Amino acid sequence: MLSRVLFACVCLGLYSACSSLSCRWMDQKFSQFSGASLDLLDMMVSGHFCIYSHELKDEEVIIIPFPHYLYRQASRAPMEDKVAFMVQILKEVSSLFEEDHVSSSWEEVTEENFLSVINQQADELHSCVRVIHISMWTNTRLHMYFKRLSRTVFGQMGHSREAWELVLKEIKAHLIKADHLVSSLVTRN
Repeated sequence: MLSRVLFACVCLGLYSACSSLSCRWMDQKFSQFSGASLDLLDMMVSGHFCIYSHELKDEEVIIIPFPHYLYRQASRAPMEDKVAFMVQILKEVSSLFEEDHVSSSWEEVTEENFLSVINQQADELHSCVRVIHISMWTNTRLHMYFKRLSRTVFGQMGHSREAWELVLKEIKAHLIKADHLVSSLVTRN
């Protein structure tokens, strides 16, 4: 009996130590990776085409309202929920790139580097949250927003350069908001 209690205490202690160590990444490296992802995104956008360089007719303008309210909710949530929200954003962004992007004109290496940075951010942030918590926490509205963004933009415009311009603009807005959300965690801890 005593050995079981001792084993449970050791496991809890190791879990706590590992948990705090993994969250040091958020304090020390997240902003570096966030800056790198934004730089790579800018390279994909500005290096190959100008945002809104084309003339869209009024009936072609696609508006997908940015989910500001979800970020407001996340900003008031406990730390683990904020981090889980961040992980979901990064995974949703990564899944957008699974779309057919034959018409995109950025270099494949830039996209691979961007996805590598995004996926590493998601993995490292995931390590800051208990596995049970993150698997139970998914914001359905956030997922539906990204689905609607993909269906609407790519559905109406195909996978054209213009469609990718709109999607990349939305991704950049999410990454900037996500950076602010994590920064609020870092300054509090």
